[in-house]
Amino acid sequence: MAVGSDDRYIAAVEAVRYLSEKGFEVVELGSLKSGKTEPWPEVGFEVGRMVAEGKVDWGIVVCYTGTGVSIAANKVKGVRAALCFDAQTARGARLWNDANVLAMSGRLTTPEVAREIIDAWLAVENIDESERQNIERLKMADGSK
Repeated sequence: MAVGSDDRYIAAVEAVRYLSEKGFEVVELGSLKSGKTEPWPEVGFEVGRMVAEGKVDWGIVVCYTGTGVSIAANKVKGVRAALCFDAQTARGARLWNDANVLAMSGRLTTPEVAREIIDAWLAVENIDESERQNIERLKMADGSK
């Protein structure tokens, strides 16, 4: 799994620590790798490409609001990034939208909330089958009818 952040936010650092503790192999990107502030579009693109190319199963992106990195990640074909502020939103993003990139706010996400969000994300093993048609349409659509 890839975790990228444009700055060394505690939510991003905690995500790496927590996932590593749980036994996941974590690829650190952006500021987590370089130790300096990195452009948020590049962080979103890099994590998104790793997910889309199958180099990792899913990714986490973090910036000040979480919005910029989620927009950037969603520019990568095959990525379904979801900005999540709580566990229930993260669970729903996986269950009903088959999200493959989790975006979090570095400003608002405490270590405790980051762990709750990650746990909810990991707990969903299969999508809700009643949403499969919608998810498949999304994967193929360009927004036009």
